[in-house]
Amino acid sequence: MNHTGFVVRDLDSSLEFYRDVIGLGVVSTLERVGEAISQVLGYEGTHIKRALMGVADGHVLELIQYVHPVGTERHSEERNNLGATHLAFNVQDIDQTFALLVSRGARGLNPPTEVAPGRRVCYMQDPDRNWIELIEDTN
Repeated sequence: MNHTGFVVRDLDSSLEFYRDVIGLGVVSTLERVGEAISQVLGYEGTHIKRALMGVADGHVLELIQYVHPVGTERHSEERNNLGATHLAFNVQDIDQTFALLVSRGARGLNPPTEVAPGRRVCYMQDPDRNWIELIEDTN
């Protein structure tokens, strides 16, 4: 795996959420504009802001804000639609983490639920409605 990418409305706000609330480290930030990024993304005149957020296992979360063209709201929040994605985090205390994230702007779908002995899981959305899964495994 190389990275997971989420499109966000405002890079600065998303940096605050993923850095200050979730605790990811900022690996790098940059802006890209011009022919090369337009070719890669398939939009004429593309301008993006990007941040890479690092985690302990080496996986990277890429946050992308489209300055041009500006995106629209997601048409559906259904997790079962083709193309739907999520990023899962292992946590030590799922109840505490769930409460903290909700208090800081995340939207809870369901409270933490035991899906197998010693394994509790929940789904939620970040402030831009990207799906996050929390997993507590005490086995």
